[in-house]
Amino acid sequence: MPVSAQTDQPSSPWQNPPEPIVSMLDVDPLPAVSISPNNQWLVEFERRSLMPIEELAAPWVAIAGTKLNPNTWGPAQEGSFKGIKIRPLGASESTAIYLPADARIRNLRWSYDNRYLAFTLTEADGIELWVLDVAEAKARPLSDPILNGVYGTPCRWLPGDEGLICKVRPQNMGVPPTEPAVPSGPVIESSQGRVAATRTYTNLLQSPHDEDLLDYYFSSQLAHISLDGEITRLDQPSLIRNFSVSPDGQWLLRSTVQRPFSYQVPLSRFPVRHEILNRQGQVIHKLAELPLADDIPIAFDSVRQGKRGIGWRADRPATLHWTEALDGGDASVKAEHRDGLYTLAAPFDSEPTEIWRSTLRFRGITWSHDNLAIATEAWYDTRQLKAWAINPATPDAESVLLDARDFQDAYANPGNPVTVPGAYGRSVLMLSEDGNSIYLNGGGASPDGVFPFLDRLNLTSLETDRLWQAEGGAFSRVTRLLDTNADNIIIRRESQTSPGNYHQLNLTSGDERQLTEFADPLAWYADVQKEIVRYPRADGVMLTATLYLPPGYDPANDGPLPTVFWVYPREFKDREVASQNTRSEYTFTRPGRDSVLFLLTQGYAVLNGPTMPIVGEGEKEPNDTYIEQLVSSAEAAINLLVERGVSDGQRLAIGGHSYGAFTTANLLAHSDLFQAGIARSGAYNRTLTPFGFQGEQRNFWQTPETYLTMSPFIAAEKINEPLLLLHGAEDNNPGTYPIQSERLYEAMKGLGGTVRYVSLPAEGHSYRSREAVGHVLWEMVSWLDEHVKGGEP
Repeated sequence: MPVSAQTDQPSSPWQNPPEPIVSMLDVDPLPAVSISPNNQWLVEFERRSLMPIEELAAPWVAIAGTKLNPNTWGPAQEGSFKGIKIRPLGASESTAIYLPADARIRNLRWSYDNRYLAFTLTEADGIELWVLDVAEAKARPLSDPILNGVYGTPCRWLPGDEGLICKVRPQNMGVPPTEPAVPSGPVIESSQGRVAATRTYTNLLQSPHDEDLLDYYFSSQLAHISLDGEITRLDQPSLIRNFSVSPDGQWLLRSTVQRPFSYQVPLSRFPVRHEILNRQGQVIHKLAELPLADDIPIAFDSVRQGKRGIGWRADRPATLHWTEALDGGDASVKAEHRDGLYTLAAPFDSEPTEIWRSTLRFRGITWSHDNLAIATEAWYDTRQLKAWAINPATPDAESVLLDARDFQDAYANPGNPVTVPGAYGRSVLMLSEDGNSIYLNGGGASPDGVFPFLDRLNLTSLETDRLWQAEGGAFSRVTRLLDTNADNIIIRRESQTSPGNYHQLNLTSGDERQLTEFADPLAWYADVQKEIVRYPRADGVMLTATLYLPPGYDPANDGPLPTVFWVYPREFKDREVASQNTRSEYTFTRPGRDSVLFLLTQGYAVLNGPTMPIVGEGEKEPNDTYIEQLVSSAEAAINLLVERGVSDGQRLAIGGHSYGAFTTANLLAHSDLFQAGIARSGAYNRTLTPFGFQGEQRNFWQTPETYLTMSPFIAAEKINEPLLLLHGAEDNNPGTYPIQSERLYEAMKGLGGTVRYVSLPAEGHSYRSREAVGHVLWEMVSWLDEHVKGGEP
């Protein structure tokens, strides 16, 4: 329960923020949009408003780094849609799909022929498979609530009208295991000198009973579910982690969790067996048997040894691909090559073929055809990224370098390759009609602003043609190419006063047709003043922030406002890259959930996301001068607002969530720039995350001075401004245990500080219930009104 600042005792029930915030919280958000892969249908998915606390507090079980709902055999506190509307692309009217009341829709997947849209419907006692016939605009169930959705996607389509393969709960499971009333013995773990450092995970196994629960809830079978609803179970029950279907629909790749389980790492690192099954569920090839991966080095870009990233080539009927580390998976060792990329075609009885080697860590591949794919590699320490055009059929052929840059360098980003459904319904590179070019969809960040673009890249000359670029006054981006010549495209356009709507554009004639007409759900914000501001830090690094001012506010006539800074720093290796502007002033921004922008209704100015880059060039690590750069960034932002008359420099609050909360506490401890702080779901004692955090990959024993200097808990006696701490009582984010806020509260209270700690029942790292979100906003407004707005200008 919330804690009273005066009595330090559990206090009142949930509170609501003042108007108009409380009314805004109950407004339905804009729908999500999906355009069918064949560009024939536009579907709107109605989003759910904030869920009631009763739903969030439903029973859940935490095992092996996951949280599941024991009643539904699905994720605990799942996000979902509540309704579906569909129309032909270009039509003005949508048809609402009839579904049961209070529908919880998840796991949406188009069939390869685009005739059907499959989805799951979560009921009180389980998860059902449903299918929507888009031409008839009718949905129907294909199964009872038998799916097992506790981990990963439960269903995948087969080609044509063959239906789906799904994970289903075994029959006759009986009741869940009960916890013994009397422990059978101690839980013992030991280490015999083997290096096995891990980061700080939550919800891990803690007892033999937890192991029994994992065996029970993760047990599933693969089943074929036809479009007539006929269910054929294919294999015996096992702990299926995930599965996939070959593009031709003839083979199944199944990955199952094996023993021994671990109490130190989550399920993703447990022993795993990868097997190939035929359509009858028979194992025809064991691809890999990987042991427990509790010893992956903590250095960024370290990976599991053995086969990883196993999947199907999108351009072939049944060819597997995977990556294997050539450096032992350890990023700290020197190696000429880091990863090998391998393929193996059905019937899987030959030796794998190595088709490419990376010098950096493999990041992914986009397939096209036998002679073309684009492989990407990157390395965190140097922020280096490279993209190559490779020839899968001729591994000895020289690869062509398409992109080489700092992956944080937005100005140099050429864009992402555009994909299209290939011959087997999977995404492959979209080639021009002559087959010699690909298309790149770019973000368009530049010194002059952010203007997304569409380019055509010739794979022979490596020259690009700019086919389209957004203009000022609105923020537009390409969402779909409708033909191989890119004559017709779909863009999503928004402005400060208009939400994102979809438009079909002919690049040759310039003809345009609007496809959606969504209206502003929070019209109060149409008159909010939004501006991207740029300003220098003392060391010359250029900083960026988004400044929001209440409607009608004029600093010349109205004087300075109480101002809230909402922060989240990032690490960089290049000061020029850290100085880049990657924001558009033309985007449509409306608050949701517990957004700091709601404070605009209460007469505050908001400086949202002021960049606070922590730069470490060359051999220097960014965090070696974290405090100095943090304070300097804050000083620069304050100077700007004071010079512009927006702020008087005396009524300032600093706030943030997660790493932003950590930043908030540090700025209060190491400066006197702010009059109060709000820290939500943060970590404040880095000795509790000794094997790395955020962008820090050195462990505590390698650089204890960094861990201690960066821990505001260590400097709690210096926090002499009021601090509001909020934390979800069930926070399962690595490193941000609620104990972090509890201990900082105890430290500040014991030292005589002004501090308030609010623990939110049933909430995780972010806050999702209507009650908790409303209460958080009430706490924020009340805290700022008392400690900031009430201060002397």
